[in-house]
Amino acid sequence: MTKQSFAVLIEKDEDGVFIGTVPSLTGCHSYGKTLDELMANMREAIEAHLEAFAEEEKALPVTRFAGVQEIEVEA
Repeated sequence: MTKQSFAVLIEKDEDGVFIGTVPSLTGCHSYGKTLDELMANMREAIEAHLEAFAEEEKALPVTRFAGVQEIEVEA
């Protein structure tokens, strides 16, 4: 088994809960009350996702996280 690295986007909701999403794995997200809890949960979510969708993921094009930009608009 080889090691893989995944970018995790982290947001914080209005209740202070951290929410993580893996952009390269569709539907792979988790949450935690702390960053440490979130990252432990994300590791489990990624492992479960890869196990459940191993064949489908092999057929998907490889995407790489490029960054986050903030944009201001009139609302």
